[in-house]
Amino acid sequence: MAERSRARVGVLISGRGSNMLALLYAARQADCPYVIALVVANDPEAPGLAFARAEGVATFGLSHKGRKRADFDALVDAELRSAGIEYVALAGYMRLLSDDFVARWAGRIVNIHPSLLPRHKGLDTHARALAEGDRVAGCTVHVVTEALDDGPVLGQTEVAILPGDTPDSLAARVLIAEHQLYSRTLAAFVLREAAQPLLSPQSRRA
Repeated sequence: MAERSRARVGVLISGRGSNMLALLYAARQADCPYVIALVVANDPEAPGLAFARAEGVATFGLSHKGRKRADFDALVDAELRSAGIEYVALAGYMRLLSDDFVARWAGRIVNIHPSLLPRHKGLDTHARALAEGDRVAGCTVHVVTEALDDGPVLGQTEVAILPGDTPDSLAARVLIAEHQLYSRTLAAFVLREAAQPLLSPQSRRA
């Protein structure tokens, strides 16, 4: 697929960026419909920024500390738009987004969450799954809305919980599932959205 025909994706991270890298490496396949055009972090020392730069991806790192949420998000929004970003993918972005930011990117921002939503929204998902005696854990890719971890589900992968699992051991297996699920789901989402203008109004309502 020609570079200019691929959707430009901006990825927001806070740390090591392993899901960002999974998306980036998947984008190197010739048939991938998206390209990672910018990586943004709310910590300028986030290891994921160095990984992205090494892979030739533009980056923007800025600490959110001491800034109002809406003001910080406006700066991020400006960077995304300056880079010609069409979709935003959250990949371990450990910061709540302002309603204004979500509204600006409505229908074009996705997230991966380490649980089978709607179970275990928020933090400490693996510890909560074990404490509640769940038989399976997993991960979910969903469209981001103003409500926390509450947007339409685009894809999920179940991960078995083993006897003797700890939050760390379970998290390690779920992360493998995340890396597999996110790139496939983002590709399908981008292709589906790109096809919408080709559909008739009657087809879109069907």
